[in-house]
Amino acid sequence: MGFLFRVRMASFFAGAATASIAGFYILYKDYMLAHDAIGQQVNNIYQTLDERHEALNRRITALENHKAAETPKTAVVSD
Repeated sequence: MGFLFRVRMASFFAGAATASIAGFYILYKDYMLAHDAIGQQVNNIYQTLDERHEALNRRITALENHKAAETPKTAVVSD
């Protein structure tokens, strides 16, 4: 009777260990997939933000150049 109990317990723990390993593997793969997806989204946002920043810098530079070209030089009259 004791031998049968030990076999059942050993089988139970072997199955629990196998299920734990399989569960860990599935969770790890799911975590890595989510990590990669979030990383890709952050990279896309960063690239879009960087492009918008460069476009705004070009617009500001063009407006400053345009304003500098329009500003007439005032003559200084000295007494």
